[in-house]
Amino acid sequence: MGQIKVTKCDIEGLYVIEPTVHGDSRGYFMETYNQNDMTEAGLDMVFVQDNQSCSTKGVLRGLHFQKEFPQGKLVRVIKGKVFDVAVDLRSDSKTYGKWYGVELTEENKKQFYISPGFAHGFLVLSDVAEFCYKCTDFYHPGDEGGLAWNDPEIGIEWPELVGEYKGSASAEGYTLSDGSALNLSDKDQKWVGLKDTFKF
Repeated sequence: MGQIKVTKCDIEGLYVIEPTVHGDSRGYFMETYNQNDMTEAGLDMVFVQDNQSCSTKGVLRGLHFQKEFPQGKLVRVIKGKVFDVAVDLRSDSKTYGKWYGVELTEENKKQFYISPGFAHGFLVLSDVAEFCYKCTDFYHPGDEGGLAWNDPEIGIEWPELVGEYKGSASAEGYTLSDGSALNLSDKDQKWVGLKDTFKF
């Protein structure tokens, strides 16, 4: 027990989780998930699906959510570095429309738990990033929703990103500070802003 440190974020329902890393000259060992430790920390979610993705520098995935089957997500990076973001879409929340971001890297080994009711996305800041996450509900085709990653009403401060908002979620005109192009899927360039999107 006691193998994790859980820090509540400024927005209720978001937590940064830091595992205990046991290292020596041979390498390291850590528990990436322990249900007893989570329960002791007041987190009693049950996970039903694990996902993993690989993305190159400048890829931005998000901001995503499921409408009828909202997912809690425990996310981490096993290779590279990303800036991970959650936006509160709970209509009865005092922090509705607010965002929180955390840098997740293979070095800091931090995890980020995002409760159901948030939109989620991340920007890859390293040449390559491998991203793992556990979900509290299954993926349901046709239930997906999204939010414009650059909505000025939300005002997410994506690190290393250079560009000017031109009225849509298009990646056109945006780059990272080193000149790497911002790379979004066609779908993620069509999401609308907070005032026109789904509320939980």
